Amino acid sequence: MKRIINNLGFWILVAMVAGIVVGIAMGEGAAVFAPLGTLFIQLIKMLVVPLVAVSIISGAATLGGSRSAGKIGVVSIGYILLTTVISIVIAIVAGLVFQPGSGLSAESVGLINAAATASEQTASTPGFWDTVIGMIPANPIKAFAEGNILQIIVFGLFLGFGIAALSDDKRGKVNAGLNYILEALIWCIGKVMLVAPIGVFGLMAEATGTFGFDILLKVANLLWVDLLAVLVMGLAVYPLTIMLLSRVGVVEFFKAMVRPQIIAFSTASSMATLPVTMSACDSLGISKQTSGFVIPLGATINMTGNAIYYTLVAIFFAQFYGIELTMAQYVAITVTASLGSIGQAGVPGPTLMVVAVLVSAGIPIEGLPLLYALDRVFDMIRTVLNITGDAACAAVTDRFAE
Repeated sequence: MKRIINNLGFWILVAMVAGIVVGIAMGEGAAVFAPLGTLFIQLIKMLVVPLVAVSIISGAATLGGSRSAGKIGVVSIGYILLTTVISIVIAIVAGLVFQPGSGLSAESVGLINAAATASEQTASTPGFWDTVIGMIPANPIKAFAEGNILQIIVFGLFLGFGIAALSDDKRGKVNAGLNYILEALIWCIGKVMLVAPIGVFGLMAEATGTFGFDILLKVANLLWVDLLAVLVMGLAVYPLTIMLLSRVGVVEFFKAMVRPQIIAFSTASSMATLPVTMSACDSLGISKQTSGFVIPLGATINMTGNAIYYTLVAIFFAQFYGIELTMAQYVAITVTASLGSIGQAGVPGPTLMVVAVLVSAGIPIEGLPLLYALDRVFDMIRTVLNITGDAACAAVTDRFAE
């Protein structure tokens, strides 16, 4: 009992249930608790940018001076790209087999016309080269100020490898300083996580009170198919890669990931879960050098949960509007969902990149407001898979680190 009482994950679960109950009881009035959730997320955001920056710089500086740097980069990014494509294939198969969008109509779900808004979002969606160029910060200070995580990672990698090029004496001093700062930041986030139950209560109460269960029932087909695809990826593909490509036992891996997964589900934030995921990797015997490099990188570009969601949404609306997708459209969905999932911010919020996926396949985007209302629910599900993939990537990469 004492262990349960002192378990943060237990209190987060209690807070989730309490938030749902209060949200149902108070309805839209539960929005009064929204500031509690906003405050918690704001505290996390305050520490995310410096944590990611220092982790990436420290990891790159440490690895850059070793023979394993090239291997770690190739293995981690290759693993991320491969699993992203696999997740999209799983989503396509699930969408074709279970037909989540069949049997629905705009009238049956009270769909509103949002063509003007969607057009504005589409116009602002970057193309391939815009995305690539946008990864490189013209002004690193501006990237830090705006919290552009992808640009911060690119700059951090360059600076880290620059530090690695210094003499051993100089590099050792800089690395020591970076590690001290990293320890201090992790301490700060650890203290912020103590108020996680309060923040989770506010988030769940507000979401449940605002949207209720009626709208959930209207897109229940998409929700359970998305969950099924996530389970296949999380309980079949990732365990298989861990078993075949890492030194970590599958059972031990999932035992260590229970707490990060609970926090990921409740906060819907890969970034909020980042220090807990890194701690889980430490308990699995994964080197700090590898986890410090791979986990922050994965929290930004390893988004298999998002890729599954984007793909299923495209298939859902294609079936919704009675559109027979061609092979070219499936290829467009695969490519766009892959690119769209890379660099998606690891914090909760509406996923506007799904617009690009729909447009690439010529699927109407008027139905998106229906899903934006439920984005929080989908976000919690896909975030669990995202952080599981980050840890799996670290486990696989660590085998090749020597």
